Amino acid sequence: MAQGKNDDLITVLDIGTSKICAMIARNPADGDLQVLGTGQRESKGVSRGFISDIKLAETAIRGAVEQAERIAGVGVESAWVGFSAGGLVSKIVNIEADLGGHRIEQAHIDDLLAAGRDAIDPEGLHLLHAHPTLYTLDGLEGVKNPLGLHADQLGVDIHAVLAERSPVLNLEYCVGSAYLHVERVVAAPVATGLACLSAEERDLGVALVELGAGITNVSLFAGGMLVGLTSIPQGAADITDAIATQFGMRRAQAERLKCVHGSAMTSPRDNHEMLEVPSTPGQEAVDPLRVTRAQLNAVIRERLEELAARIAEALDAMGFTGPVGRQVVLTGGGAELKGIADFAQGVLGRSVRGGKPVALAGLPEAHSSPAFAALAGLARFAASAPLDLKTMVSADQLVHRVAGGGLWTRFKTAFKSEY
Repeated sequence: MAQGKNDDLITVLDIGTSKICAMIARNPADGDLQVLGTGQRESKGVSRGFISDIKLAETAIRGAVEQAERIAGVGVESAWVGFSAGGLVSKIVNIEADLGGHRIEQAHIDDLLAAGRDAIDPEGLHLLHAHPTLYTLDGLEGVKNPLGLHADQLGVDIHAVLAERSPVLNLEYCVGSAYLHVERVVAAPVATGLACLSAEERDLGVALVELGAGITNVSLFAGGMLVGLTSIPQGAADITDAIATQFGMRRAQAERLKCVHGSAMTSPRDNHEMLEVPSTPGQEAVDPLRVTRAQLNAVIRERLEELAARIAEALDAMGFTGPVGRQVVLTGGGAELKGIADFAQGVLGRSVRGGKPVALAGLPEAHSSPAFAALAGLARFAASAPLDLKTMVSADQLVHRVAGGGLWTRFKTAFKSEY
């Protein structure tokens, strides 16, 4: 929907389990993104990224957008919306076309991509993205740009991101109820990768682990594109709940205890340091709860070990091994826990670093942490508008579906290609 004289504005919404955030940015044709305003509300009516109460979620969305509008001094009518719920599915389609040795023109590539879009079978799921990744020339894999080359056969790998239809429709309906037109629904791993990973990392190969409150998304990037992903229905809020259950406190108390005093790493001093849990309003007369730092960290590590085991299984299942399968980047609110990068490095046996979003001009410091990586990534995605075959028209072309290994495996095979 047009935004009148402010048609260079971009509005993005990150609807997560713990918070709902909005950002309004200006995207000038001859300059960089400039953040004009941000807004945030506690996430209500959302459970593990799924809309569970439309009225509550709608109210929170309105509050976040209105706050961003007041700060920016503009009104908005549409938004790019992040989808962070579980159930995301990664699917690879490999197709080839016979060219008879002709020089590859842009029309050949366009026809191949359009036919590849038609070849995707969603199997009842909702197609969020269909990104072309690596091309193949007469069996040579890993070609990034085949334009101008000669080939008998031209192939392409297309990575599709799909989700269950109902959660996406519920998300769109909820945003629409808040008087916003949905420009596009963007899978959170796609956006977060743009925020936290360098172009070189996305090109050479890296795993991105986004530790959200209710969902952990594990995604692989290679050749500059997302090439695989797995969603784990477990996140930082599960650690908070475990602390609250173990010590008989409220979630708010447990969250503060985890964030201020908790750590994924242990120290001999932890047994001797006593932590006092502040009383909640109305309970001031009750003796404050005291636990040792060792007790707190034991609960944290128990849950982290469970989650790390599932992350390791996901990485192995996607073929993230070998010399180009070593770097892991942690981001999301859960990545702000003290010592978690060192903990993950020890458990996963891979190099691990924290993933803070690349700064945007005008972005407040409070919204520049890993917890807001998806928000920054959504703005970058909307501004760059990368090629997505979902928006292409249908085309009836003679193509061949070809068999092959996983895209990550195919990428590793072509890793040292001159292309």
